Amino acid sequence: MMQLDQYCSANKVIIKFYSKPQNTRILSPRVFMCYNVNMEKKISDKVINRLTLYHCILQDYLNSGETYISSGQIASLLNIDDSQVRKDISILNNSGKSRIGYIIAELKKSIETTLGFSKTKKAFIVGAGNLGMALAKYDNFTNYGLNIIALFDNDRKKIGTTINGKLLVLDVEKLPNLARKNNVDIAILTVPGKYAQKTADFLVAANIKYIWNFTPTVLSVPKEVQVWNENLMGNFLQFTYNI
Repeated sequence: MMQLDQYCSANKVIIKFYSKPQNTRILSPRVFMCYNVNMEKKISDKVINRLTLYHCILQDYLNSGETYISSGQIASLLNIDDSQVRKDISILNNSGKSRIGYIIAELKKSIETTLGFSKTKKAFIVGAGNLGMALAKYDNFTNYGLNIIALFDNDRKKIGTTINGKLLVLDVEKLPNLARKNNVDIAILTVPGKYAQKTADFLVAANIKYIWNFTPTVLSVPKEVQVWNENLMGNFLQFTYNI
C-alpha cells in the first residue's frame, strides 16, 4: 500500500484545506460536504476530519482489490493511535470487528451515511481566476455531496466560457436570481482580496448563508451568515515552521 501522502492526491483539495476557525461565526467546510441534518449525535470537527481521511484510505484499499482492513492498518498510515481509530469508528454503528478486520465496502458506506455524503449541497464559485477555475475542475467534490452548478465573474472575457465542457462562467449580476431559482445558499469565494468584502456584501444581499472564503481577507458578515476562512498561507507556515 502507498503511504498517505502518495495516494488520495485527488482529495488533497479537500483534506489539506482544513484550517482553524478565526471567529465564532466560522463554520467548517464539512458543512458543505459532510453535514447530515438527520445526524442524532454531534460529531466534532476533528473526528469528521479523521473520518474523511479514513474514507480516503478505504477507497484506496478498495481500488487495490482489498476486502478487509484493520484499525491498526488505518492508524499506521495516519500515524495515530489504534484506539483512536476504533473510537471514531464506534460512532458509525458499523458491524465490523476491529481485531478481525472491517469489511471495507461496509465501513466506507457507513462513513458516507454518517457524514451525509448523499445529501447534495449546491454551490456557486464566485471568482473565475486561477483558484476558482482549479476548484471548478475538481471532479471529486460530487463524491462528498458538493455540486458546483456555476461560476461567476465580472470579466467580460471570461463570461460565457465553459469549464470541463459543462460549467458555464456567468455574469455575477445574474447570481441573485439564479440563487433564488436553484435554492443555492452556498458560495465559494475566490476573488482577489481587495474585492472580497464588497463581494461578500453582494452575496449576503443575494441570501447566501454559507461562504467558503479562499481570499486573504477576514470578512464582516451578519450573524446568520456562516463563514469558513481558508488560510492557505497559515497552513503553509504551520507545515514549514520547523524546517
